[in-house]
Amino acid sequence: MSRPPGAAVGGQAVLEGVMMRAPEGWAVAVRRPDGVVEAQTNELPKLSERSPAARFPFVRGVLVLIESLTLGFKALAWSAQMAGDEDEQITRGQTIATMVFAVVIAIGLFVLLPAFAADWMKGYLGDSSLMFVVLDGILRLALIVFYIWAISRSKEIQRVFQYHGAEHKTIHAYENGDPLTIDAIQKYSPRHPRCGTSFILIVGMVAFVVFLALAPLAFVWQIVVRIVLLPVIAGLSYEVLKLGANSKWMSWANRPGIWLQAITTKEPEDDMVTVAVASLLAALTDEAVTEVQGRGPIADGALEAALAATITDAPGGTAIEAEATDDG
Repeated sequence: MSRPPGAAVGGQAVLEGVMMRAPEGWAVAVRRPDGVVEAQTNELPKLSERSPAARFPFVRGVLVLIESLTLGFKALAWSAQMAGDEDEQITRGQTIATMVFAVVIAIGLFVLLPAFAADWMKGYLGDSSLMFVVLDGILRLALIVFYIWAISRSKEIQRVFQYHGAEHKTIHAYENGDPLTIDAIQKYSPRHPRCGTSFILIVGMVAFVVFLALAPLAFVWQIVVRIVLLPVIAGLSYEVLKLGANSKWMSWANRPGIWLQAITTKEPEDDMVTVAVASLLAALTDEAVTEVQGRGPIADGALEAALAATITDAPGGTAIEAEATDDG
């Protein structure tokens, strides 16, 4: 079957589950400790329909990133409640505080630390602005890869990476027009070109090029531009991700991210795929679900969980993978 119109979807893995973003909504599905699959669904029109600014290249990348972070934290917070104690509610203030803390830590670890380390190291390897930028770029990418590898040692994170693989496999099957059965989905690769892992590495590569052009600046201004230009770099990186996902001649840009997905995605268990299918179906419109049913059987229990999904009116966001094709 050919790929259905408007089929591009994206998402992310959460605790014992998957979040999916479809063209007109997003959903989260998790497997509770008692084995029941529970889903939550939210309507959400395309970002370009809600914000005129999202129609402009580079600007839309920044807006997508902000919404991706917002939606991602909401999905993680809900999955933590479902996978653990449902009575432990996470407030909006706690969610915002966690997001701010995470962004500050990310800037400190992947922006400031490489810059200060490169400034110290260049005195031993060649005291020049070009050497500083080269060292800064190498250290930043090395830190990203090392951080991902380090957290992957955790058994809990390994399960998240398995759900990550389930998400990608389900998206592959859906976008290729296959029936959403376990066998049809499991034949696909757990790696996907629109993955957020690719976006992270593209940000590192784009940052290197941008900072190379600003190499003559004094060190204090190097620090300033690394923070101030983050939205610009995010916008540029988003456009590169889109081109890499949709154009063969730019597909090389996503290859490093696909290689890194050898760490961030793992082969999922069948019951994890069922959760991913439930999340996808809960995110789709009724018409899209009917189209999927017309393809043939659906993974046992997935459709039932999607139909029983809780409808939430709270505004959400969009994932980089989903927005990267219209669109994640």
